[in-house]
Amino acid sequence: MDILNGKRVILASASPRRKELLAGLDIPFEVIVHKVEENFPPSLKNKEIPGFLAKLKAKPFKKALNKNELVITSDTVVVLDKELMEKPKSKDEAVSMLTKLSGKKHKVYTAICVTSFEKQICITDKSTVYFKELDNDEIEYYVEKYKPYDKAGSYGIQEWLGHFGIEKIKGSYNNIMGLPTHRLYDILKNF
Repeated sequence: MDILNGKRVILASASPRRKELLAGLDIPFEVIVHKVEENFPPSLKNKEIPGFLAKLKAKPFKKALNKNELVITSDTVVVLDKELMEKPKSKDEAVSMLTKLSGKKHKVYTAICVTSFEKQICITDKSTVYFKELDNDEIEYYVEKYKPYDKAGSYGIQEWLGHFGIEKIKGSYNNIMGLPTHRLYDILKNF
């Protein structure tokens, strides 16, 4: 199915998970990434941050797109109560985040923006993740072996920790992986 009528699709993400998820929609695309400083105003609510950053990632493309091109940008944040859990900067930070998440539920917000020469559509999807109690050895093993430094909240649901440490989720699994494909497909189909 060519839901895009031959448009060239650009995924502006180096994330292997986002590439895999977008490929699953059978939409041809190429990856082009512009380095963007991911800074946001401190006044934003946690659930507003991914939308702000997804729009920010689209800015370098906006003026260069021709009428036959679309760029997809995305960002994901993990929120425990009101605490924002970004990508960990060290092993200690990753262990600390996972220790806080252990035995609790948290929210994952992923925003996607589809930008063309003429318009931009952005949405944010939310999922809730319920972690079982994790022991220190499990957390240490996961951080040491999987090095989750490129993942918000210090974990990937598709990895070892997700296979045994997550009791249930409410919402989209793909949203937790970083690209709510069900929402993206609807945007692209109606773009």
